[in-house]
Amino acid sequence: MTHCYRHLTAEDRAAIMLMRTHHSIRAIAQQLGRAPSTISRELAHHMVRSDKAYDASLAGYRARLTRCRPRRRSKLHLDGELFELVIYLLRKYWSPEQIARTLKRMFPDDTDRQVSHEAIYNALYVMPRGSLKKELIACLRQGKGKRRPRSRGKDRRQQIPDMVSIHLRPPEIEDRLMPGHWEGDLIIGANNRSAVGTLVERTTRLVILAKVDGTTAAAVGFSDKLNEVPRSLRLSMTYDQGREMVKHAEITQKTGTAIYFADPHSPWQRGSNENTNGLLRQYLPKGTDLSIYSQEELDAIADSMNTRPRKTLDWRTPLEVYAEVLKTSVAEPKTLQ
Repeated sequence: MTHCYRHLTAEDRAAIMLMRTHHSIRAIAQQLGRAPSTISRELAHHMVRSDKAYDASLAGYRARLTRCRPRRRSKLHLDGELFELVIYLLRKYWSPEQIARTLKRMFPDDTDRQVSHEAIYNALYVMPRGSLKKELIACLRQGKGKRRPRSRGKDRRQQIPDMVSIHLRPPEIEDRLMPGHWEGDLIIGANNRSAVGTLVERTTRLVILAKVDGTTAAAVGFSDKLNEVPRSLRLSMTYDQGREMVKHAEITQKTGTAIYFADPHSPWQRGSNENTNGLLRQYLPKGTDLSIYSQEELDAIADSMNTRPRKTLDWRTPLEVYAEVLKTSVAEPKTLQ
């Protein structure tokens, strides 16, 4: 049986009308060399409902009318207002799912202005080739490539003095119920010669970026940015066992923030930060010289990330949730020892 689609002819419909009384759909399909689903659809679309009869000439007339009828225009046609809004949000690095959920919140009673994230992906990839398509696809979060194997050299992580394990962290931090607990990391620039410090608050997912002068000066950058946060909202930070945290005691001394260290090769223990670093690569791609960015530019990037709706926050933005936390955070906790 050929896989090339062919419309039913007048002869095909006449055979269906004659055979349908005494033959099954599969038998008719086999006789005509068609798929059973083709016969089933034909009967479903063109059978007269009152007496469940099938008339070949009437079915052919209906089919010709349907073929001439124009298709319904897509919600995301290129010159439509909805697609213009989608393009605007994509350029702000919003994901298709974030856009779809926000449109549903903005227009709860207007289905013509709602669209699924799958429809957004489809609209992008079926666009004609050109600079606009290339630009918009570049705004999407890129999939992960092949992971490089970790260095098999000598493990120097244990040279960090006085580490406190993540397993000694208070249970309320794990539950994300109490704000003020952060996850930290560095993203590394071109040739491992520049870096940017990243901080993510576990409850609100608020992002803070810190300019650091090389990986060895991370303690200074983190301390300065943490001290911009109210004392009651800088209770702890969880970090991996990178050598840049060798001076973690200095951070605690300057900010009052307790430092906990995750297990080796366990990025899921700092999942919020790892996910944020992936989002951040949309703004600071791998291979970029990160030293060229000023603290003001990094603050602008953080502001852009903090005003993007997040699925884990029920499609609110981190800034919205953080503002609510600031309003309710009145009592100062006891000073950490």
